[in-house]
Parts: sequence; C-alpha cells; structure tokens
Amino acid sequence: MTTVKIKPNGPLLVDGQITIIDADGNEETKEKTTAFCRCGASNNKPFCDGTHNKVGWKDS
Repeated sequence: MTTVKIKPNGPLLVDGQITIIDADGNEETKEKTTAFCRCGASNNKPFCDGTHNKVGWKDS
C-alpha cells in the first residue's frame, strides 16, 4: 500500500513503491519514503532538499 502524508510546514511524504515520470518520459522507481517539495524553493525538484527550513516556508 502507498500512503501520502503532509508534513506540517514541510514536504509531501510518499511511503511505498512509486514510479516517477519526468517531462521527458524518463522513469524512476522509488521503494522507500520519498519527500516531494511543496514550498517551490528546492534545488532538487520535484524532491524536497530541506530548503523550506532555510526560507522559513509555512503552510498557508
């Protein structure tokens, strides 16, 4: 089972196996927890790199 959790003032946490397909059609499979950026400031989009902490991003 795959679950999605919203971390307060942080990323979306996806637990379980997922396949990510980028704009060019490249596929990447993730088996463990994957954190996706919600703040828009990550330097590793679509993944979270912790920048939300540096920029002080908060849920609206």
